[in-house]
Amino acid sequence: MRTDSKMDTVQDKLTIRPMTDEDVPAVSKIEEDTFSMPWHPDDFRQMIREDNMTYLVAELDGKIIGGAGLRNILGDGEITNVAILSGHRGKGYGKQLVAALLQAGEELGAKAFTLEVRISNAPAIRLYESLGFVSEGIRPGFYERPREDALIMWKR
Repeated sequence: MRTDSKMDTVQDKLTIRPMTDEDVPAVSKIEEDTFSMPWHPDDFRQMIREDNMTYLVAELDGKIIGGAGLRNILGDGEITNVAILSGHRGKGYGKQLVAALLQAGEELGAKAFTLEVRISNAPAIRLYESLGFVSEGIRPGFYERPREDALIMWKR
């Protein structure tokens, strides 16, 4: 009888590392496929140049399947975006990526973490709650294309 599951062997191949300039095209493509108002490639380049920011990528079998960024603003870690390539969602990669991002944020000096998420994005909300985030408010009409409220979440 085998003791390893398919999920374990797949997740063992996941690598989470800081984004490099060479990763920007792949991360930009994932962002375009995920969000209605994606970041510009220069936004990602800024994330890797600034001392108070970090951007991590999730790489599976040598292919970038996701990315997540954070800014440390006076001890508050603002998670700027989290995106996983559509075919890889729901497999635990996003959770691993955000957990690594929280650790990187702590290394930057963040003591609490915040983010906004579309109020209709139940899978993302469950992910953040599983990592200790709680809802602390609503930003009405925060998102465009389509217009939607944002749930403000904190991990303190």
